[in-house]
Amino acid sequence: MGYCAWAGMNEANRIYHDTEWGIPVHDDRRMFEHLSLECLQCGLSWNLMLKKREIFRQCFENFDYDRIAAYSQADVERIMNTEGMIRSPRKIQAIIHNAGCCQKVREEFGTFCNYLWSYSDGKTILYRGHDTGRIPVSNGLSEKISKDLKKRGFKYVGPVTIYSHLQACGMINDHDADCPCREKTVEQYPAVYKQRYKEKF
Repeated sequence: MGYCAWAGMNEANRIYHDTEWGIPVHDDRRMFEHLSLECLQCGLSWNLMLKKREIFRQCFENFDYDRIAAYSQADVERIMNTEGMIRSPRKIQAIIHNAGCCQKVREEFGTFCNYLWSYSDGKTILYRGHDTGRIPVSNGLSEKISKDLKKRGFKYVGPVTIYSHLQACGMINDHDADCPCREKTVEQYPAVYKQRYKEKF
């Protein structure tokens, strides 16, 4: 079974796979949303993230990190009391904290997207062999970015979480060889082929 088989699990996964997953993101709000979803997912299923996505957007004002960075304890309580929300104060506070960290990154790099894409020279990476379905949970790139994000104060950004984020935001193209989304993305966006890099399974 190929890696992209997960897209057929249900309609929500199919839509996410076909319209978002692996498509390069160059908008800060969307980039922060992707990262926040990965943070919220820690220890939970991705199906749950997709199911509750609109609730997350409501709680965090569509992931506008300038607004989120200004949140107070009252906002934490508001989010915690929102029906259907994941009631994890640590994760909620982490997203608020990460929003402030994004602002600092923007001061240095112009945008949060500029910072992340600087690690791949603005190109989507296709690691040789990944198209056959042997996908790691993390690699050297995700470890490098994770380490720097932690140094900058970000939370819930371990190398496994960051690898998933790089897949989602299109920095790494891990679609199957026979998945139409793979070549479609390569045709529409700058890409580079690389050898495997310190992969962990």
